[in-house]
Amino acid sequence: MVVTALGGPEVLQAAELPDPVPEPGQVVVRVRAVCVHPADIAGRIGVMPGGPVPPPFLLGWDIAGEVAAIGADVSEFQPGDRVVGMIPWYLTRGAPGGYAELVAASSDWLVPLPPEVDFAAAATLPLNGLTAWQALQLLSIPDGSRLLITGASGGVGGFAAQLAAHRVLAVANAGDEEWVHGLGANEVISRDTELASLRPQPQAVLDAVPIGDAAAAAVCDGGVVVTTRPTPPIDPARGVQQRLVLITSDRERLAMLVGLLATGELRTRVAQTLPLTEAAQAHRLVEAGGLRGKIVLLPS
Repeated sequence: MVVTALGGPEVLQAAELPDPVPEPGQVVVRVRAVCVHPADIAGRIGVMPGGPVPPPFLLGWDIAGEVAAIGADVSEFQPGDRVVGMIPWYLTRGAPGGYAELVAASSDWLVPLPPEVDFAAAATLPLNGLTAWQALQLLSIPDGSRLLITGASGGVGGFAAQLAAHRVLAVANAGDEEWVHGLGANEVISRDTELASLRPQPQAVLDAVPIGDAAAAAVCDGGVVVTTRPTPPIDPARGVQQRLVLITSDRERLAMLVGLLATGELRTRVAQTLPLTEAAQAHRLVEAGGLRGKIVLLPS
C-alpha cells in the first residue's frame, strides 16, 4: 500500500512492486501483521521531523511475520523463522516500510518471535514498547517515586505503566480504568482531572499523549517531565527538567520485551485487524480516536 501523494487516507493505494531481494545482512520478511501508528498518519500528511517525505513511499514501523529469504552474512535466522521487529522509519523514510507483503529488513531490526505470541499482538510491541522503555530511562527519580503517566490507556503509556519501577498515577480514558489498573497502576484518574491540583505532586511525569502544559503543571518543582513530542517550554524558575524521548533501535531490549509478552508479564491490546488493502480505513479509524488497542493490518 503506497502513499501516492501527501494528503488524506485516500492517497494510500495498492501497487504491485518487485519482490525484494535480500542484500548482505538482510532478511526478507513475509509480513503477517503490521501495526498502524499515529506516526504513520504524520508520514502520510507530511508532518515529520526533517520535513515531508516525497511520494511515492511506504508507511509502517512494526512488522511481524516469517523469514522468506536470507542474504549473505546472516546466520541468526533461517527461512521459516517467526520474527518481529521495528523498521527505523525515521531513517528509512519509507524505503522500506512495513505496509507490504514482503519487506527486506536488516537482520539487526528483528528478533525471534516465540510461538506463544500471535503475529497481530507482536506487531503492537516494538515502537511503543521501546519508546516506553526509553522514556522511563530518562526519568531521574528513584524507583518507587510517584510517576504520573498521561495516555495510560494507549500504547506507549500502557507499556510504561507496566514497566515502571515507580508508584504509577495513570490518566485513563473513560471505561478503561479497569484495564489500566490491571497493568499495574497504583492509582487511575480520568482525563477530566485537573492535574495541577494533584497532591502530593508527582516527582515525574511521562506525558505520553502528550498534552503539554496541563501535564507540566502537575509535576513538583525540581521534578522531570518526559514527552513523546516537543511541548511548550516550562518556566525555568520551577527547576523542572524537560526531556524528549526520541526512539532508537535496541535489539537487545526488544528481545527482552518480546520475552515478557510471551510469558504474559507484558500485556497489549489489538482493537481491530483489517486486510492490508484496507489501510485507508485503518487510518480513518486511528484518526477518529477512541480506540481500545491498536489497529493491525494483515497483509496475508
